[in-house]
Amino acid sequence: MSTYRYIAQRQSRVPVRQLCQVLRVSASAYYTWQRQQAPAPEPAWQVAMRAQFNWHSARYGTRRLRAELHAQGYQVGRWRIRRALAAAGLRAQQPRSFVPRTTDSDPSVRAAPNLLLDQPAPTAPNRVWVGDITYLPKQGGGWLYLATWLDRYSRKVVGWDVRESMPADLVSEALRRALAVRQPAAGLLIHSDQGSQYSATNFKALVAHHEALQSMSRRGNCYDNAHAESFWSRLKTELLAGGSFRNLTEARLEISHYLAYYNAERRHSALGYLAPNHFETHFQTASQLCAA
Repeated sequence: MSTYRYIAQRQSRVPVRQLCQVLRVSASAYYTWQRQQAPAPEPAWQVAMRAQFNWHSARYGTRRLRAELHAQGYQVGRWRIRRALAAAGLRAQQPRSFVPRTTDSDPSVRAAPNLLLDQPAPTAPNRVWVGDITYLPKQGGGWLYLATWLDRYSRKVVGWDVRESMPADLVSEALRRALAVRQPAAGLLIHSDQGSQYSATNFKALVAHHEALQSMSRRGNCYDNAHAESFWSRLKTELLAGGSFRNLTEARLEISHYLAYYNAERRHSALGYLAPNHFETHFQTASQLCAA
């Protein structure tokens, strides 16, 4: 065996057949040994796994990778995927645990009742939207403020806005955009915490103008708006990864790209590992079949 390795080390300078003749070994035996040393080709599913892992920028763990591979026809389980990831030195991003937080509210302002308490989950889009505001770090210090509205049925981000301050119009503008695109029927339930932006006169007027119903979490109970709250940990992990934005222009561009990806491609465990857009498409298809 050491003779074959000697030949392999010197074959770039001396012809193989000449080396074999000098060392008195069969050239065909050497080539057989050489083929045996070549690594086995990587299975197709592992190639596809690494491609999806890189495409989704390390955002996918074993569950979502399994869903992607199954969609491509590779019936592999999570344990095999986990072993393949470890062997390749790949590790998915891990969001921070959901940490409850409360929002300062004006006790002098009467809050809207919580209309979600003890109610079943919505069974169609545009029945319940939930909103919240989060803080995003800016390079050099300071913060940017992002407001979003999510459809609670499909987890789709239906409206958003980001600014360098947190005026009352921040959440109103995000809601106006959502209403313009989605055009929900009367009776839409719009839920938030008791932040001052949501109790502002202009915001309430916007809700009333579109014949929607306003709902608010109980004071100090962030779990009443857990869908909106938990979205932030995922967004900050997958979008920022511990970093910060240079300025508002960069933040708008990066957030726009991420939310487009989130709605159109990112598989959600609560949606049977479909992306929000696909989940809504399935609902529309099923509705049309039932109506036919």
